[in-house]
Amino acid sequence: MKTDAKHLQQLKNREVHYKRNLWSGILFGLGFVAFIDETIFHQLLHWHKFYDKSTVAVGLVSDGLFHAFSWFATVGALYLVADLRRLNALWHKVWWGGKLIGGGVFQLYDGTIQHKVMRIHQIRYDVDIVPYDVVWNVTAVIMIIIGILLIRNAKQNQRTVKGTVLHGSS
Repeated sequence: MKTDAKHLQQLKNREVHYKRNLWSGILFGLGFVAFIDETIFHQLLHWHKFYDKSTVAVGLVSDGLFHAFSWFATVGALYLVADLRRLNALWHKVWWGGKLIGGGVFQLYDGTIQHKVMRIHQIRYDVDIVPYDVVWNVTAVIMIIIGILLIRNAKQNQRTVKGTVLHGSS
């Protein structure tokens, strides 16, 4: 039953490194959604800059800092993933759940705090902004909910599989 022992060790490693799986997913989700936002809405469509309350030059600098943040978060998350793989502890469902939560939280924070409370930029200007805000924020909430459900499902599967392996190897 060497396979069961190896599988049981992987299940144990996942439990030990659960938080690292979750946080690397969250960090990757933050960086990934920030990268998508920066690339599509800032650079390709030119709908807004990260900071629109000043000159274009200041807006470009703010976009550069925002883009750097997204890359540091993404690369940092991938280092954590590489370490989890080395430890045979990468838990894909938890990581994807964290990724969706991180991306959704970033998007919801952007859509509510930065767009509405701080008013440092909007998705678009000179149009009816309500449909854009609804799509932006509803998508964020859906991502968060799916992320939470994935993590809950991963934990249930872990308990079931662990019980099956333990029962099957005795």
